[in-house]
Amino acid sequence: MTPIPAIAPRPRRIIGPALRRAWPPALVLVVLVLIWQLVGSDHSYASLPTPLLVIKSTWEDRSNLWPAAWTTTKEAVLGVLVAIVLALLLAIAIDWSRSVRRSVYPLMVGSQTLPIIVLAPLTIIWFGFGPLPKIALVALFTFFAVAVGITQGLAASDPDAMSLLRTMGASRRQLLLRVRLPTAIPQFFTGLKVAITYAYVSAIVAELVGAQQGLGVYMTTAKNALRYDLVFGAVLVTALLTLVLFGIVAVIERLAMPWRRPAQGTDGW
Repeated sequence: MTPIPAIAPRPRRIIGPALRRAWPPALVLVVLVLIWQLVGSDHSYASLPTPLLVIKSTWEDRSNLWPAAWTTTKEAVLGVLVAIVLALLLAIAIDWSRSVRRSVYPLMVGSQTLPIIVLAPLTIIWFGFGPLPKIALVALFTFFAVAVGITQGLAASDPDAMSLLRTMGASRRQLLLRVRLPTAIPQFFTGLKVAITYAYVSAIVAELVGAQQGLGVYMTTAKNALRYDLVFGAVLVTALLTLVLFGIVAVIERLAMPWRRPAQGTDGW
């Protein structure tokens, strides 16, 4: 009997799927930029500079833009770090005590109904024009998503694992460190990714109210000088910085959970 030849395993294609996922949004972006270029080329829209003019002007004014972007980045990152610490402590307290959950959780939800445009002037009045009010405002508007993610992650702990450790004499602290916190890691990163999208926005809003440096000040100065190309450039830089910060969080998530495969969507319903 002739032996059946072994079939060599097909090599995994990494670039192919990545390109298939990347080209639809890239195509939409190219179409939007082309439409923007065509509309902006019409001189009847004087307040709408073309994308080429925005990129050219932004690069030429980089000596003024980069210090402003660095100031806002520091405020956004520090605010997110403060939010992580506060969210972790609050989520553990909520998970630890039912009375704390009943008394604190509704207030935590209600804090997100406060309009940022109203709180920004108050933080400037209370803390001055330094970086502290910007960091406080970023922390306030980013900690909720992180706190909810950690709280739900702690509540989703495996009851069988909890029961097993209890039979072995584990304390509440050991249950927290060995089961509940590790279980909450995926939900924590999910909430953190949502919070990242608010970091730069809240920092810029605080800078628009009162600051000495930052992207908010840069945008206000450019707007007053009728340099709408620089305003659009600052908006573009803000979007890029947010994407970079989001990507850093995604990389940290992969390093923290190398065993977890990224979620893949399914085609169709």
